Amino acid sequence: MLVTNRELLLDAQRGAYAVGAFNIQNLESMQAVVEAAVEENSPVIVAVTPSAIKYGGLEYLAVLVKTAAAASSVPMSLHLDHGKDVETIAKCIEAGFTSVMIDGSHLPFNENVAITKQVVELAHPRGVSVEAELGRLAGVEEKTVAEREAVLTDPDEAAEFVRL
Repeated sequence: MLVTNRELLLDAQRGAYAVGAFNIQNLESMQAVVEAAVEENSPVIVAVTPSAIKYGGLEYLAVLVKTAAAASSVPMSLHLDHGKDVETIAKCIEAGFTSVMIDGSHLPFNENVAITKQVVELAHPRGVSVEAELGRLAGVEEKTVAEREAVLTDPDEAAEFVRL
């Protein structure tokens, strides 16, 4: 069954358990994630990155996950991980993703807030969960190498981000 991240995480909070999120790139990786989730009787977040979309195709990946979810005995969400622009996010929502992430961590704070609001206004009326990101960690993520001097999330800035 296909659900939102919000549903999965609220159930997990009530039940005091964690929900794994796993990025897929193709049929085989999707099958491995779903088979493991079913074997463990565990809900799962099936995540797709922009590079996976470029590799596998948005519609193909969406159909793969939605088909698996419809046949599965465990709840799962279809999540865009580290979306960088509203256009990609809109296409994912249209394709049936139940959760999206707007990663505006590379933007100045006010621009990050603005783009996140734009995504929320697009997603929430369609019942789609939204994740956003503040701060950065040094390392490699989605082929982007963060600078050595990592900018960690400022707790006061995070509180303001949520208020806005």
